[in-house]
Amino acid sequence: MHLKRRDFMTLLGGMAAPILWPITAGAQQAKAVRRIGVLMAYAENDAEAQSRVVAFRSELARLGWLEGKNLMLDIRWSTADVDKIGSDAQALVNAKPDLALSSNSPTTVALLRHTRSIPIIFATVVDPVKSGFVASIARPGGNVTGFTNIEGSIAGKWLELVKRIAPAIDRVAFLYNPATAPFADIYLKSFEAAAMPLKVSAIAAPVKEPGEIETVIAANAPGGLMVMPGPFFANHSEQVIALAARHRMPAIYPFRYYAEQGGLMAYGSDQADNYRQAAAYADRILKGASPAELPVVQPTKFELVVNLRAAKQLGLVPPPTMLAEADQVIE
Repeated sequence: MHLKRRDFMTLLGGMAAPILWPITAGAQQAKAVRRIGVLMAYAENDAEAQSRVVAFRSELARLGWLEGKNLMLDIRWSTADVDKIGSDAQALVNAKPDLALSSNSPTTVALLRHTRSIPIIFATVVDPVKSGFVASIARPGGNVTGFTNIEGSIAGKWLELVKRIAPAIDRVAFLYNPATAPFADIYLKSFEAAAMPLKVSAIAAPVKEPGEIETVIAANAPGGLMVMPGPFFANHSEQVIALAARHRMPAIYPFRYYAEQGGLMAYGSDQADNYRQAAAYADRILKGASPAELPVVQPTKFELVVNLRAAKQLGLVPPPTMLAEADQVIE
């Protein structure tokens, strides 16, 4: 059979189409995979921090972002080491993700040091305006937005709760790490303001490295104890709880997991919920929204958890009104 040149070219074009289509589709599919960098100021074996990442992952999956299909997560576990947070932030930015999830203030500071263009969502910060992350709560204005966890004024509430469960105390130490809690002054001002009417001596108790934890706690016993939120004490929660019990110090902590680990009381917001909401913001940004236009979200629900076992070991009897107010009582 003899084919004219025109017929041959038509036949060749028809044969070539099936070969070219899979290549084009493959390129489109590869392009559709989005990359999210996650910078966590916690150890990888931290169960609480892992639960937060699980909440983020699960909500992303519910929204249609599936790892191995259209999503890749690049997770860096930096512990509370400021130098490691900095180097991990640089490596994460160098990988050029479509957006970055930042666990808290130290990781947000580190990421912003390396990029002002990649969208950043912070999961838990105290005061993003004062920290310089956003222009305002309603209109962040740059490449960063996210979620706050606890306002500085809550320090007064913590002090009130300590005084209610242990009325005899007349001094309370507030533990914090200056390097990983750049927002410390916000809490300390509220702490000091609340101390006078409660007739309590307010003691700022900075801890700069793990080796100082025991020394600082022992130096402030007897008395009450408050622990500032931040990755440093989250990474050393079990040690702090054990030392507070050993020195018979009524202590309050910022999050539920401290009380579940044996601490006397906890009052704070649900951290995993922040990560679920962060996934919803990630979904919107990956679909074209700008972080500059997404308002910072503040918590509306706070949890009070009281550990009766810890109270008994300290010889304390929580007032019935406190137990009635508690969202959870651990017996």
